[in-house]
Amino acid sequence: MQLYLIRHAQSFNNALPRERRHERSHDAPLTEYGIRQAELLAQHLATGFNPSSPAQNRPDMRGYDLTRLYCSPMWRALRTAQFIAEALKLMPEVWIDLHEQGGVFLEDRETGAVTGYPGKTRQEMQTEFPGYILPDDVTEAGWWSGGYEDQPACDGRAIRVAEQLRTWADTDERIALVAHAGFLDALLKALYHMLPSRGLFYYHHNTAISRVDLRGDGDLVTRYLNRIDHLPPELLTL
Repeated sequence: MQLYLIRHAQSFNNALPRERRHERSHDAPLTEYGIRQAELLAQHLATGFNPSSPAQNRPDMRGYDLTRLYCSPMWRALRTAQFIAEALKLMPEVWIDLHEQGGVFLEDRETGAVTGYPGKTRQEMQTEFPGYILPDDVTEAGWWSGGYEDQPACDGRAIRVAEQLRTWADTDERIALVAHAGFLDALLKALYHMLPSRGLFYYHHNTAISRVDLRGDGDLVTRYLNRIDHLPPELLTL
């Protein structure tokens, strides 16, 4: 199985300077930069050069030929996946466990108090992202009720996702996950059987792509990490 890990495009929160972090959104949309990044990402996945793919030696074979597309239920990931889905004619599947560490929340900068939010409701997702495949856990009350999720809980989610991915290792699927910087770091460590650590971070720029191949015999091959070939320098964001 070929696994493509993709960080969402630039969000409103990503673009905020440190001194304006108090203005962050609990479920941030994409910026204009982010929309352009997502467009270029989708175009690249549809027609661009895919390293490590034998088919790329043929001029008539370009693109990543993805078979399944999963995304986090957070707005920035849902919207990024929309561009990919349209370009590749895929139906995105929302996978709640792909959400960013912390969940859907805002923190009061003066008191430190955390307010949790439910995330988008089922009706909101169906209206804004028609055709997406939604799990039963996305309800009319939203999908998040956990307040603030600490790092160990995020690491546990990453282990669950890694275990599920390993069950597909002996298939010919080419799967893309659209998720978040913090969660993708945790997922790579789970796939690599590494202990969680903040002393090492597998970083992804906005819309960066990493590829890891999972094999039925349990072997794992890292093809590349944090590829951003589809982005011009002026659209490279953290």
